[in-house]
Amino acid sequence: MNKFLHLASFFIISFVFLGLSDVQAQTVDPAFDPNFIISDAELLDYDSLSVTEIQNLLQKYNSYLASYKTQNAHGTIKTAAEIIFDASNNNYDCSGVTLTDNPVEAEKAIKCQRITTVSPKFLIVLLQKEASLIENPSPTQARLDWATGYGCPDNWTCNPYYKGFGKQVNSAALQFLAYINEQYRYTYKAGQTYTFSNPYGTISNESMVVTPANKATAALYNYTPHVFNGNYNVYKLYERYFPAREARYPSGTLLQAKGSVGVWLIQDGLKRPFLSKSALVSRYSLDKIISVDETELDGYEKGSPISLPNYSIIRSSTDQNIYLIVDDTKRKFDNEATLKKFGFNPDEIISATAQDLSYYQNGLNLTASSTYPAGALLRDPDSGGVYFVQDGIKAPIIDKVILEKKFSGEPVLKATRAELALYTKVSPLLFEDGELLKSDSSSAVYLIVNGQKKPFASGDDFEKLGYKWSNIINVSPQLLYLYPLGNLISYDSAL
Repeated sequence: MNKFLHLASFFIISFVFLGLSDVQAQTVDPAFDPNFIISDAELLDYDSLSVTEIQNLLQKYNSYLASYKTQNAHGTIKTAAEIIFDASNNNYDCSGVTLTDNPVEAEKAIKCQRITTVSPKFLIVLLQKEASLIENPSPTQARLDWATGYGCPDNWTCNPYYKGFGKQVNSAALQFLAYINEQYRYTYKAGQTYTFSNPYGTISNESMVVTPANKATAALYNYTPHVFNGNYNVYKLYERYFPAREARYPSGTLLQAKGSVGVWLIQDGLKRPFLSKSALVSRYSLDKIISVDETELDGYEKGSPISLPNYSIIRSSTDQNIYLIVDDTKRKFDNEATLKKFGFNPDEIISATAQDLSYYQNGLNLTASSTYPAGALLRDPDSGGVYFVQDGIKAPIIDKVILEKKFSGEPVLKATRAELALYTKVSPLLFEDGELLKSDSSSAVYLIVNGQKKPFASGDDFEKLGYKWSNIINVSPQLLYLYPLGNLISYDSAL
């Protein structure tokens, strides 16, 4: 990694596609501070978005990237959402490691140290700022090939080594990490004062004096050494895509407007409609629906609908491919023999349109060698403990209430030591966002929000928000301890 970043540091990167941004305005937002555009923590928040959240945002803005697949920086074909996520979460430092002449990603994953870089939110903003790729439904190949402007200094030919969407996104992520970790190597540094010209500014072409207040803001000027429109657009695009306003209800909440029959899932700040009762009950219990005023729902932008029952077998009416629906993914069976191998009945296949299936991102294909595509419960023959097993991982279940609430009626299969050894052990399985938990060791009731346990300020706040006492799940103190403590929840404050 260091060798790569050393080479990259020779470039003064400020490649801008002129005339593409629609965030420009003739007056400057009075809240904009050119000295502090983004915090260090926000720039380095590598887990700020999941693959699904990235995909949802691309679909929301009708981006060409929502259906785009290409090679990532390591030569693996992936979706644009996966490439953005991997650039943030799954990079590799192979310093001191002996690799084959042309190492594939799988080899790097085994031999090298995995590192994280920058926020996928930032990469999304960068893709729009540099090439308008988030909101363009039909970009040119040049915009895709030079998506972040990396290796394309002003008034100089682009370096062909960095050509390609995957290399562009990954190289930009590594470069911004280097700006933070090795600030001394670069021109602009936090706490020092500089005068920037604004050659591309439609708001102003006047020079500006700037003192970057932190490393992240200095990094922006190292990448694009002017205020307008480049770095001002970073500020405006963040404001557009990721507004500071927090929703009252967290992901995993079911809302229904009073007097209406429609039910909405709150997910990643969006409201997603269920298009059928079967799609709803296959995921959630109806007693978790919270009745709210219509104005409450008006505060959320509409996300993609949920059209198909979870774990249903779907045949595309367009190409006749068969899929297993698992949450927000569709997993294609390679043939009908594989379908029968897993015990699915062909008579249960539901026909669906291409439009219905378009709301689901592609998951791993199902082949004869796949195991437990819908997940399974396996018992350890030595300890007697139970694991949830799926897609090569095993998550221990440390509280029997998880079996009762999440897997009611599901069989626990006997497993051998050899079988369990095939799976990678991960953190214990927990309840998802939106669940209400308490333990006998305290009277506090918690709502799970973004993986944290947030206590309600009072019973009155609990009831005003529409939650039901009957939906509280009693768990062990040990399980509750695994959630970090968040802020108090009150009716008058956002979550």
